[in-house]
Amino acid sequence: MGFGAASDIIRVMTAEAGKVIVAMSGGVDSSVAAAMLLRAGYEVTGVFLCLGRADEEGSSGCCSPQDAADARRVAQKLGIAMHVLDAGADFQPIIQYFVDEYRRGRTPNPCIHCNARVKFDRLIRLADSLGVQYVATGHYARRIEGSSGPAIGRAAAMRKDQSYALFAIDRARLGRILLPIGELSGKDEVRRIARKLDLPVHDKPDSQEICFVPDDDYASLLARLAPDALRPGPIVDSAGKALGKHGGYGRFTIGQRHGLRVAAGRPMYVTRIDPASATVTIGPKEEVMSRHLRAASANWHRDVPDEFSSTVQIRYNHSGAAGAVRLTGQGTFEVEFAEPVSAVTPGQAAVVYDGDVMLGGGWIE
Repeated sequence: MGFGAASDIIRVMTAEAGKVIVAMSGGVDSSVAAAMLLRAGYEVTGVFLCLGRADEEGSSGCCSPQDAADARRVAQKLGIAMHVLDAGADFQPIIQYFVDEYRRGRTPNPCIHCNARVKFDRLIRLADSLGVQYVATGHYARRIEGSSGPAIGRAAAMRKDQSYALFAIDRARLGRILLPIGELSGKDEVRRIARKLDLPVHDKPDSQEICFVPDDDYASLLARLAPDALRPGPIVDSAGKALGKHGGYGRFTIGQRHGLRVAAGRPMYVTRIDPASATVTIGPKEEVMSRHLRAASANWHRDVPDEFSSTVQIRYNHSGAAGAVRLTGQGTFEVEFAEPVSAVTPGQAAVVYDGDVMLGGGWIE
């Protein structure tokens, strides 16, 4: 099984090849991750993590039969065993968290919670029961070795980097995690490897939506599980002047520009959401800019001083901004940015980096 140039970059993994469980979603990334680990000499077992089932309205949910079949076909092609792990009960609190955050006027990030509380937690528990040392996924991130122990770093393909979504993983577990895809140059190389190995998912499209929100229609989910988050109310400016009405405050997020349906003569953005009165406040671009944030429920992968300079990423598609971080209490910190940043959004994560190395992060308050 040859990869060409890709075999040269499996440097972290080859040092102590042993047994590894690979989360196989039926997609090309996790399939290639399994193949890379097999090539590096690991004894690989695939696991299809079933997070849910088709809902009452016939949506595919989080446990697509097609994805399960694809994962099995890849495992068969690679000649590895594969198990199905039902984590549906563990996943229900993630869905509840999702709707509760919208009910509170916040913008949730369920993938981060799912990674820490469900995926890696269940994978490591399974690994423990089987006497397996490592677990691996197809995330675009790297495991980096250092004098302070292992850490998670940004992917070699910066445009695909998913390290932000891994900040909540417990520090004690980092040494057991392998992230082979993060060493590759990007999706093109992943698909090239998959084609070379004749994996049946080499041309399978990427999923672009939250797994339990089919067609990205989260308003329908709120209508069923948190209808009060779709309570209509006024749209006002920062002075309290009424500019229009909306059809549910849960349809909005801080920094949102489109879908406001008000005529203000210039672009307007959501600056505040008040769930108590169902009021959505909007303003011009300068009113959605901020130099400060407060974060709670911090999880640090490195020992950090009380005050330090860093790069802080405030949402998945944010490239990060320079700022001064100050620890303020048990699990809390503040960031003062060097320049104003757009749309500091309660409910999203503030993830702190030293260069490419993730130091940790917390939830924006």
